Amino acid sequence: MSMFCYQCQEAAKGTGCTMRGVCGKTSDVANLHDLLIYTLKGISLYNMKARETGAASKEADKFIMESLFMTITNANFDRKAFVERIQNALVLRDEIKNAAAKSGADISGITHDAAVWSAQAEQFDAKAAQVGVLATENEDVRSLRELLTYGLKGMAAYAKHAYQLGYVNSSIFEFMEKALAATLDDTLAADQLVALVMEAGKYGVDVMALLDKANTSTYGSPEITKVNIGVRNNPGILISGHDLKDMEGLLEQTKGTGIDVYTHSEMLPAHYYPAFKKYDHFVGNYGNAWWKQDKEFESFNGPILMTTNCLVPPKDSYKDRVYTTGVVGFDGVKHIDAKEDGTGKDFSEIIEHAKKCQPPVEIERGEIIGGFAHSTVLSLADKVVDAVKSGAIKKFFVMAGCDGRMKSRDYYTEFAQKLPKDTVILTAGCAKYRYNKLELGDIGGIPRVLDAGQCNDSYSLAVIALKLKEVFQLNDINELPIAYNIAWYEQKAVIVLLALLYLGVKNIHLGPTLPAFLSPNVAKVLVESFGIGGVTNVDDDIKMFMGE
Repeated sequence: MSMFCYQCQEAAKGTGCTMRGVCGKTSDVANLHDLLIYTLKGISLYNMKARETGAASKEADKFIMESLFMTITNANFDRKAFVERIQNALVLRDEIKNAAAKSGADISGITHDAAVWSAQAEQFDAKAAQVGVLATENEDVRSLRELLTYGLKGMAAYAKHAYQLGYVNSSIFEFMEKALAATLDDTLAADQLVALVMEAGKYGVDVMALLDKANTSTYGSPEITKVNIGVRNNPGILISGHDLKDMEGLLEQTKGTGIDVYTHSEMLPAHYYPAFKKYDHFVGNYGNAWWKQDKEFESFNGPILMTTNCLVPPKDSYKDRVYTTGVVGFDGVKHIDAKEDGTGKDFSEIIEHAKKCQPPVEIERGEIIGGFAHSTVLSLADKVVDAVKSGAIKKFFVMAGCDGRMKSRDYYTEFAQKLPKDTVILTAGCAKYRYNKLELGDIGGIPRVLDAGQCNDSYSLAVIALKLKEVFQLNDINELPIAYNIAWYEQKAVIVLLALLYLGVKNIHLGPTLPAFLSPNVAKVLVESFGIGGVTNVDDDIKMFMGE
């Protein structure tokens, strides 16, 4: 066993990757992920103490947020980037330690190895092998610590997007540090760790609300929009990921260049924001979910900008056309950093590259419709309520979450096709690509697939549910005619799940498999307390959901 990682749905054999990540991470990079997380825990111990005397480091808050994001599945595969990050972490940790002591904070009790270890870069691999997931021997404690850590990774991703737009909630940073430090505390019992996991759900709601405010305040509230999925005869740039700030920068800098801009995968919902509709070279969406990029990037012909996670190790045939930015990285791929003066990013290199490329090869034609965020759906509330009261809509199915490579995910396409015609799908995230191009029709003008946007826009679905609870004057959100059949892949799905649990949602079904990081006892707690379940087969599951 040269590594151990079980943070994503595709963990090898449903238990964990031990030689190389299914995602493409090499074992040494996976281990450096673990070492970086370990070092963040040491930083957290000191920054918590510094916070008591008003000396907390905002640099540490930002560093922890970005570092957690770097370790999300399919974000950064670049060994050099992690070596440098860990070196910087050790320097930052000691700076905070000194600042805390100088401020009068009592740091004498901080003796954990995570807060005191130090080594040269050539010794990092040996250290990393000692501090990975399996260093926690008790299976249940390990499961809860990792569940909490993965929730923090998803929380950090959403906090980073909001941070990019100037929106910050310091209590989120405080909780991240508190939770990271708690995973070092061997005195914490399982019930205390469960309480921390549930508290993570509370901050999951907070961070998604913060990001929703950041996005809508900056770019306007999403509108119902038909998005072109064909191509034009100009060279193009394909932008993938989730970062709307990068989207804005690229659109601004490509104005008047003759270059068209297309979205891919999770960037599709950028089309729903009013601020981006003024760009006549913002053409449409190219392709499908992240895992098909090895074929779709090939046929696109132009350069691709990866703004966040969901990068598949690129083939040599198009690797020279892939650019990364932000927390994303891959060895041998060009990286676009933010300008040192803080005025954004310079995309001139990728624009010049695009000018030398052929237009994209058309892989499909038509339109898909989206933009059903909470503001839009609530503006249609009377129509929706009338449809429910009349029986035209029998049930809503939340089918948000992630897509992935496994053949078993065909389940979600079949599920959407076989749902009764008097049901409506509420979706967000790239899971929608399993059914958002199907002809599923509408109910009295209400499309049967309502796409709220990116995975973080699952918050919109929660807001809609809470509003419907109020409209129908119900005491419990679980009394609504809403069922939850959610696909998951990585750690942002984990924080969405914890947020839903915090809001009181029960009987959520996760698929195509339950997380490998849930020990039998932890899984039992989730089943007994919240009704968490898996999926079986489409016909039986539909009968179960419909109460037949």
